[in-house]
Amino acid sequence: MTLHVVQFSGGIGSFAAAVRVAERHGTDQLVLLIADTGIEDPDLWRFADDTSRLLGVPLTKVSDGRTPWEVFRDKRFLGNDRITPCTKYLKQKPCRVWMDDNAPPDESLIYIGIENAPRDRARIPAIARNWKPWRVQFPLCNRWEPARTKVQLLAEARALGVEPPRMYALGFAHNNCGGTCVRAGQKQWKHTLDVLPDRYAHAEAQEESLRELLGDVSILRERRKGTGYPLPLAELRRRHHATATIPAFDNWPHHDETRNAA
Repeated sequence: MTLHVVQFSGGIGSFAAAVRVAERHGTDQLVLLIADTGIEDPDLWRFADDTSRLLGVPLTKVSDGRTPWEVFRDKRFLGNDRITPCTKYLKQKPCRVWMDDNAPPDESLIYIGIENAPRDRARIPAIARNWKPWRVQFPLCNRWEPARTKVQLLAEARALGVEPPRMYALGFAHNNCGGTCVRAGQKQWKHTLDVLPDRYAHAEAQEESLRELLGDVSILRERRKGTGYPLPLAELRRRHHATATIPAFDNWPHHDETRNAA
């Protein structure tokens, strides 16, 4: 009997993948495997619990126990859009440990909720290669599944009685790391500053602490005359406020509404 393990991120793509796996294979051997990074938006867990109730499948939660900021300190490396030790140590490794202990490769399938868009499909070969020796399937990316936009997937969840995570309604493309994913670019970080300023302030303070430890490093970079330079979150905030109509405050309270903040 095959074990069907959905790598459930808490995003709408993995939700849609889980629904399709349940429809095709039932739920007796279905696993919703989710990694806790410690800084997710609280509504991600509401959404995960609602998905669990919809499918009648308990969440299988794994955790390294650290936040990304703690990983960056331990590894003495600040994550960015090119290298993300947080992904490796907080998601990939804990999930793989669970797979090693509970999912024999010849009796298990892994499902990833990659959405059916060219940029997302381009990630499939690397994902499949990284999960070897397990076989990986992508329920939203096959010749039988019509391409659906994120808006359509969100509507699909509502039709099933599950309200999507609030991060989408707040204008974020993804529901990961509470809007402070180090893979995000300047546009998303500015959006976090606008709609979740306390969370931005916490990330800024964490980055400043790591800069004191590691030197002139930053999550973001900018290019000037063909050369790359660090762009700290504090500087991005100052520039953004200088061109916006909202006032700038240098002495924000460094309060973070996510759980288990470093």
